[in-house]
Amino acid sequence: MKKLILLSLSIVVLTNCYAQRRTRRAAKEEVTPVEVVTPQEPAAEEPTGEPVITEECLINLSLFNESAKNQQYADALDPWNQVFDNCPNANRAIYSHGRNILHWLLSQQTDEAKYQEVFDRLMLMYDKRIQYFGDDPRYSTPWIKGLKALDYIVFVKNDELKEPAYQWLEEAMDGLGDETEIEVIRQFVILSDRLYANDNAHGDKYIADYLKANDLLESIIEKVQDSDSILAAQATQYKNGLDIVFAESGAADCETLDGLYEDKIAANEDDLGYLNKIISFYRRVRCVESKVYFDAAEKAHKIQPTAESASALAAMSYNQEEFQQAVNYYEDATRLSEIDEDKADYQYKISQIYYSKIGDYPRTKTHALNALEYDSSLGSAHMIIGLAYAAAKGIYDDPVLSKSVFWVAVDRLNKAKQVDPSLAEDVDKLIATYVRHFPSKEDIFFKPELSNGKSFYVGGWIGETTICR
Repeated sequence: MKKLILLSLSIVVLTNCYAQRRTRRAAKEEVTPVEVVTPQEPAAEEPTGEPVITEECLINLSLFNESAKNQQYADALDPWNQVFDNCPNANRAIYSHGRNILHWLLSQQTDEAKYQEVFDRLMLMYDKRIQYFGDDPRYSTPWIKGLKALDYIVFVKNDELKEPAYQWLEEAMDGLGDETEIEVIRQFVILSDRLYANDNAHGDKYIADYLKANDLLESIIEKVQDSDSILAAQATQYKNGLDIVFAESGAADCETLDGLYEDKIAANEDDLGYLNKIISFYRRVRCVESKVYFDAAEKAHKIQPTAESASALAAMSYNQEEFQQAVNYYEDATRLSEIDEDKADYQYKISQIYYSKIGDYPRTKTHALNALEYDSSLGSAHMIIGLAYAAAKGIYDDPVLSKSVFWVAVDRLNKAKQVDPSLAEDVDKLIATYVRHFPSKEDIFFKPELSNGKSFYVGGWIGETTICR
């Protein structure tokens, strides 16, 4: 009779879907009806050495499966225990439903010893799944270890560092590559950060862990950006969060990073992909004034120059007080850029360097005018020309005529606030200063050509006509 009942039963094979690449925990299971073939005359042990799947096992499997599907975990518990203890190789449903059953059972515990007993059984369940179903092509051993680690993190007590989970997470990432769950990657870096906070000797490993996680997230983003915008956005968000955690950890001090990467930059000087990764990494951890960062950027620029790389090199050269080199890189950036606003910005930066660092006022004007060719609304370019005019020396030997530079300086300052009203406050302060240097009535008495209202040409490199006042 029992065999007739068994032959009429049909149970569900459940694949323990962790909603791969979609969720942070195992989600709803996939359901595939499968006919069960009852074993004939089962022996004590099969030739493989694996537990025998008996008739009683199959009945209990069907019982807990139905109860667990309906979230009746109290009813599912006893038949599940029977199957797990006696035939853990019978069906993957033991583990997909078993996880939910044991989660429920943990939530019911008030006694610490009993809680620990259930927790240990949860961990054993993952070990058994690896033993009997670890070669599943979809839910392989690395995937199971990742799930085990996430449960360990949630349910373990009295383990602040959670080192076992840290190890399992890394094994999961190494095995799954860009198929790794984002939550696995996130928790891996969080635990590594915790280990570093507890012991600075973990510093080098922490840096390596961060880079591994960052590479995986970048691979995921690249892989799914056209096919799964939600996952790509989630991976980007997590990546930005990990950058913040890492930057604030203190592990990535620039001197330490330079020691790690100086020789690697030299060894990979022709590998643009590698160089760009180092450049991006140094930017994230705010080490952009580092010599290693500069060397990597310079080598990358030689291989594939862009306006962005040239601009970055210009900024670094400026910070190192290599001002002429900064000018040269900004010229490269102007030439390589296809955006007029950016070209204007690069030329304006050159004018600033010539004005404030090199003291070459004619070139200050030249590059400020270049900037205005690309962006006529750039009031700051007019402003710096006015500053250069006011600082000009040697236009005239005559002390009265030499004051005419302040007229053209004020002309430019007025033009600056005309095209960019936001500059008005600063401009007005300068004008108030420069007006005091205009030729006085006594000066003009002996220079009738400078009489109020007359047109006057200021020569030399300035070469502008103004109105005497």
